[in-house]
Amino acid sequence: MPTGTVTPAHVGDIVRLKDAGLRVTAPRLAVLEALRALDHPSVDAVTEAVRERLGAVSTQAVYDILGAFTAAGFVRRIEPAGSPALFEGRVDDNHHHLICRVCGSVADVDCATGHAPCLTPSERAGFLVDEAEVIYWGVCPSCQGARVSPEGGKAHA
Repeated sequence: MPTGTVTPAHVGDIVRLKDAGLRVTAPRLAVLEALRALDHPSVDAVTEAVRERLGAVSTQAVYDILGAFTAAGFVRRIEPAGSPALFEGRVDDNHHHLICRVCGSVADVDCATGHAPCLTPSERAGFLVDEAEVIYWGVCPSCQGARVSPEGGKAHA
């Protein structure tokens, strides 16, 4: 898509940014576009997509935009153990994630109870709990088909 083309998604993004009190800039619009196009991307993947769209943009600028978007509730940041932070635009529901131990792919999975928080801790220590983050770890269908063990080596037949 040419840089000057405005799509219906851009119009919605412009309204969201303005409603949140954020300036409308080309990098911010490009980050929102990248989040729609990519599946649970890292900062590096978002930065690469924004650079393909706009040319030069600093990694720090993308970090700053993702931080502002997370604070505004546009973006959800997930931090799987042993992985860089990942971002997603699916923020309007209570869902969790499945992560492959072999290739690192991430899939969304709806919460079993359907409302937040979906888990109640045995002890709250005075906290008012409003969210529970659940990550399911396993081996994705592609890696199962490749017969790769969770430890990263080829499984023996």
